[in-house]
Amino acid sequence: MSAGKKAVVLFQLGGPDTLDAVEPFLYNLFCDPDIIDVPGAFLFRRLLARLISSRRAPRVRELYRRIGGGSPILAQTTLQANRLRQVLAERGYPLGVYIAMRYWHPMTEEVYGKILDDGVQEVVLLPLYPQYSKATTGSSMKEWNRIVRASQRSTLSVKSVESYYDNPHYVRALVQNINSSLAKVPANERGKVHLVFSAHGTPMKLVREGDPYSKHIEKTYRLVVEKGNFGLPHHLCFQSKIGPQRWLEPSLTEMIKTLASQKVSHVIVVPMAFVTEHIETLSEINIEAREEAETLGIEYFDMMPALIDGEEFIACLADLVIEKLRN
Repeated sequence: MSAGKKAVVLFQLGGPDTLDAVEPFLYNLFCDPDIIDVPGAFLFRRLLARLISSRRAPRVRELYRRIGGGSPILAQTTLQANRLRQVLAERGYPLGVYIAMRYWHPMTEEVYGKILDDGVQEVVLLPLYPQYSKATTGSSMKEWNRIVRASQRSTLSVKSVESYYDNPHYVRALVQNINSSLAKVPANERGKVHLVFSAHGTPMKLVREGDPYSKHIEKTYRLVVEKGNFGLPHHLCFQSKIGPQRWLEPSLTEMIKTLASQKVSHVIVVPMAFVTEHIETLSEINIEAREEAETLGIEYFDMMPALIDGEEFIACLADLVIEKLRN
């Protein structure tokens, strides 16, 4: 490794750490041009973000209350950062690992200042979104570049990872977690399980504009099914639709209704694009979808846990960093 202090910056969405943080978090989210993307939106984006966040906050606050009073993202991302730091050091790369959240603390701007204060000269930007989308990785990269342009102290050399949806370690990590979930099903019932792969959706507008996210999701899905060789029915769907636009389909809700109508009795939902738990997994899947499934007569419902700091996933991240540093 060449001379000069090096570091990794983990990009993640962020989440409200308290119930009081829910509304300002939503405001930050809906202020993002990659989230509210309509003609002329720059004229009224902040006003619209204020309106949407204030209207949505009571309901969203209740959802966070049901999952423990705040988002687990920062705590779990910190586990990932600590484990990645340890693995990199073991492999001869003693790097600092920083966390930069897009919509809640630690925000990208404050982390950028700390990196400079710490004397870092080269960074690898590593999004915790395996599949690239303009609305996730793209937004985090744009925010980083905006801050760099505004800085009077920009001396960093920057290398970026864009996606790793087909990384063998990442695929194996998903397969291992699916197998762990399957192991919880009584052996004589395992053949009844349908694996429902669920990814965060995006508006079809992004797909038409060439956003590669949906293709990345489909590729990950195919690779995991092929590598896992589960011998079980499997399905791909999407979740977390917001607003009236058409989004990727079928939705998780539609999928559960379809399976229930076919008298499917056992379902395991596999959150594909989340590497920590989010409100989308802990509430949308593990509470709302579970309640819907039980109401419709599905007898066994489970959700695969997030990868967090599992060995294979951290190996994936470490390989990505080292590859960038060597090139």
